[in-house]
Amino acid sequence: MYDSRGARPPAWTWALGAVLLLAGCSSGGGGDDRPDAADPGAAITQQPKAADPFWVNPDSNAARQVKAYAKAGKDTDAGQIRKMAQQPTGEWIGPENPEQEARGFTEAAQKSDRTALLVLYNIPHRDCGQYSQGGAADGDAYRAWIDGVARGIQDRPATVVLEPDAVLHLVDGCTQAQFAEERYDLLRSAITKLKSLKNTKVYLDAGNAGWGHPDQIYQPLRQAGITEADGFAVNVSNFYSTQDSIAYGKQLSEKVGGKHFVIDTSRNGNGPYTGGNPEERWCNPPGRALGETPTTKTADPLADAYLWVKRPGESDGTCKGGPQAGNWWPTYALKLAQGSDT
Repeated sequence: MYDSRGARPPAWTWALGAVLLLAGCSSGGGGDDRPDAADPGAAITQQPKAADPFWVNPDSNAARQVKAYAKAGKDTDAGQIRKMAQQPTGEWIGPENPEQEARGFTEAAQKSDRTALLVLYNIPHRDCGQYSQGGAADGDAYRAWIDGVARGIQDRPATVVLEPDAVLHLVDGCTQAQFAEERYDLLRSAITKLKSLKNTKVYLDAGNAGWGHPDQIYQPLRQAGITEADGFAVNVSNFYSTQDSIAYGKQLSEKVGGKHFVIDTSRNGNGPYTGGNPEERWCNPPGRALGETPTTKTADPLADAYLWVKRPGESDGTCKGGPQAGNWWPTYALKLAQGSDT
């Protein structure tokens, strides 16, 4: 359901290359480093640090699409996709080389004096056999993977969104009960390992405003180690409004010791889709739009940031004509960007 990794070269290779690119095209300071919007082919640089301290990947799928459209003379389309390319989005760490990927992203971010936004999505029995099924082979493999991520991050600044759906799918019965004890242990261990790093913040995924009620998930979150995390994440890869997500987050925060939260606003500009099959309204829904751009200046003191955790323009799965989960889908990306104009 959530996999945001498409078919690309090894992530750390282009992330490390971005270090060199950023050294030449970005000041890395707190000023306004945004590119000239009048030039659709202009290089992708960083957002002002004061409002948006997270790293913009200058070689993202969206950035590549901007270049392709500009080269083809499609300046209007390039300008639309630039809305995505110039914003920081989550880097979903792959299963094979977690240390190299985490190192590449955090080194590139540090070079720009920004914080890397990483998403860890590799829990065993992931996604209940749906579009993003998979994950680590077993608990030992997952612990080794988390250790690799931690070695890659070291003391560099990182904000981690931990395991979308992992707790929610235990609560809603999607994940079999026989896996519950191990999953809780793995999540607690992951939080402990990541929080041992000097400059890493961890937000454990806690569902969204439309799935149920905070009363159903707060105890499982405690069992998963939320008290040791910096907070929780809501609306990851979903479409619920920022207002509804804040209300859900505040209700849940009261039940987990006043923990803060972050909101995925990547595609919530038009709210959730209400047509079609209710079981797949979350999957590549039509008529959606980009939401608030990433920032730490939010509408509520409990909301630490609006983030683009899901990379807009990448497929939710092979539904409604989409490619595999996580693959870049130019047609859908363009409609998301155009939808934000209304």
